[in-house]
Amino acid sequence: MSRVDDLSRSLTALDQDSTLIAVIEMSLTSWLVAGIVPGLSRAPLKKLEADEASVLRQLHRWRDEATKAGRHIKRMVVAFEAGRDGFWLARWLRVRGVEAHVIHAASVAVSREHRRAKTDRLDTEMLKRAFLGWLRGEAEHCQMAAVPTLAEEDARRPNRERDCLVRERTRIVNRMKGALVRLGIRSFNPKLRKAAERLGDLVTPDGEALPPNTLAELRRDLARLALIREQIAAIETRRLERLERADQDGPHAMVRLIARVVGVGIETADMLVHEILSRHLRDHKALARYAGLTGSPDESGSRRREKGLARAGNGRVRRGMIQLAWRFLRFQEASVLAKWYHARTQNAAGTRKKMIVALARKLLIALWRLATTGSVPDGITLRAAA
Repeated sequence: MSRVDDLSRSLTALDQDSTLIAVIEMSLTSWLVAGIVPGLSRAPLKKLEADEASVLRQLHRWRDEATKAGRHIKRMVVAFEAGRDGFWLARWLRVRGVEAHVIHAASVAVSREHRRAKTDRLDTEMLKRAFLGWLRGEAEHCQMAAVPTLAEEDARRPNRERDCLVRERTRIVNRMKGALVRLGIRSFNPKLRKAAERLGDLVTPDGEALPPNTLAELRRDLARLALIREQIAAIETRRLERLERADQDGPHAMVRLIARVVGVGIETADMLVHEILSRHLRDHKALARYAGLTGSPDESGSRRREKGLARAGNGRVRRGMIQLAWRFLRFQEASVLAKWYHARTQNAAGTRKKMIVALARKLLIALWRLATTGSVPDGITLRAAA
């Protein structure tokens, strides 16, 4: 039986004679709206400016046409693919009485022909077929994304911004090291606090000073590096202040609880809670699929092979959990999960990397149960509550 949070199919019975159905193909400059309007023999299609008010007016216009044709519209449903515009349009339409859904783009089946016609008009026809099957309650037509509130979306921004800044910091450091290695200098560490002071004293193996253009470039890189450090520190300080002032329930309480697990820091706990643990997922299987920690078997006839991780879920969660799994083996050696991993890799050469994914999946499920039910996994050590 489907549950309330099962987005693989609609839980509301579809009465097509009283339901106005529309899909939107969105682009930067224009939106193409296709509808299924009760009482109309034609399939209306309208190209509009990229404006939410125009979409709402068009829906009301089609509703009036259906009323003139003798049909009473009780429900208006709209769907569009997840993309650059995010979820704001779905929230905007829901406030105005329109049932809006966001389709996972990768869940819509498309032709596998190498050369095929692809236009916005054909895309709307494909979306209509998939959306109509979803509304009828049929499985495997498409998958809907859970539409977060504005506060939930905003809560993810600090962690994602910090992730971008850390990658930018790594890129700058690597670029500086590469520029110095080309001159034969290998001992300089740009990450040191006094790197800017030491930069002017560097000399090449020939005893010559750094070329002026290279020196100026490196100084600019160090200035950017210092700014990025300040921004990362500001994000971390702000997060700690927010956690101290937060209530004792909700996502902030989950962050504090997950951070009590030895080996899990505030950064990892914050990422896990806001990216996956606070979502209303159906069960542990849906949790592992969303994290991208499930396999992708390739089976046809006598052929049997495993293509590795599906990688269809949340990349941040997948990377974070695999890194956490390695740390977990170090800091939680007495836990049942760590003993399970060691027992299966002790006499099996070449399986450590494969089994670390299985450990990451089991660990994620254990943390999910800890955050949602308070059930502490066997053998896991917790820090004292602050």
